[in-house]
Amino acid sequence: MRACPLYSTAHLTTLEPTMTFKRIFLVALQLAVAMFGFNAAPSAWAQAKWEKLAPFPDPAEEILGAAAGGKMYVFAGLIPFWKPRGIVYEYDPASDHWTKKKPMALPSHHVAFTEYHGKIYAFGGFVYPASGPAAWVPINNAWEYDPAADSWKALAPMPSKRGSPVAAAVGNKIYVIGGASLPPGSTDIAISFTTPQVVLGTVEEYDPEANTWRERTPMPTPRNHAAIGAVNGKIYVIGGRVGAAFIGLASDVSVVEEYDPATDKWSAPRARMPTARSALGYSVVNNRIYVAGGEYQDPHMMATFREVEAYDPASNSWSILPPMPVSRHGLAAGAIGNRLILVGGDVQSSGTGVEVSTSEVDSLVIPAGDH
Repeated sequence: MRACPLYSTAHLTTLEPTMTFKRIFLVALQLAVAMFGFNAAPSAWAQAKWEKLAPFPDPAEEILGAAAGGKMYVFAGLIPFWKPRGIVYEYDPASDHWTKKKPMALPSHHVAFTEYHGKIYAFGGFVYPASGPAAWVPINNAWEYDPAADSWKALAPMPSKRGSPVAAAVGNKIYVIGGASLPPGSTDIAISFTTPQVVLGTVEEYDPEANTWRERTPMPTPRNHAAIGAVNGKIYVIGGRVGAAFIGLASDVSVVEEYDPATDKWSAPRARMPTARSALGYSVVNNRIYVAGGEYQDPHMMATFREVEAYDPASNSWSILPPMPVSRHGLAAGAIGNRLILVGGDVQSSGTGVEVSTSEVDSLVIPAGDH
């Protein structure tokens, strides 16, 4: 199921009837969802509210975020034609102010970021080729960023090279899941729209104390550009792309899968995300996983989303929240207290020829007792 996107390639003469039909369909869908399993809680609509924050000072496509020590950090970014920028910015909610920090030690894009004990860890991603045409070179680099010292430290590399994985910490370990890379035995050094590529279910466990890796049971549905969240000792991977790393070649999914690090096992699929999408922002607030924005493409449409949906692992159900003020994908997200902070992103889907990176920064204030 797809909710109505803000942007579409529909012809102008047919856009309004199409949008009207979709609005009617959406209302019916939301009623059905509330009745038959997604639990679109009206309390979420009534109580959660948006607040506009200081604009992001350096708009860029494909930024990524993580929160640590009560502050929000934004990383990465791309220059057109896929050259990584490696930016780092810090947002202080107390002063509503952005500060530019030292750049990433290795400028790269589609990196997995997660917080652990006040530090931010970065895994994998893609870099620009040393020569030849523009492409995505998968890497296995791992880094620890210390926000207090504004410094980077190289860690033991991942066993596998991959970009666009996701990462989450449970207990005293970090798990890096999924991604995209070169096919086994490939002689290529990078992936592009014209080269073979594989989507991965790879799960690798990192021990920050020992600085070591070990391979774990693969994810049942290999994918990239997904969302992730850890709640009560379990990890949930949500949505993303199958088939390829590039949205123009891939298909978005709404699959939700649960991983238990204690037993190294994956559960049966959980309740599906209401809106299939990829390249979305995500974070955990009040033991629920919030996913926001994202993009979708098929032969008829190239679009970004305003949708904000929350998954409650305890009840295996979804709630629909007030939509983002600005539709976008490739945005940075993080949670500080009961606030979901969403930074920047592109207002149109990749490959449309429209390059519009927004400076929009929004905070969704979520009531502490809202379940």
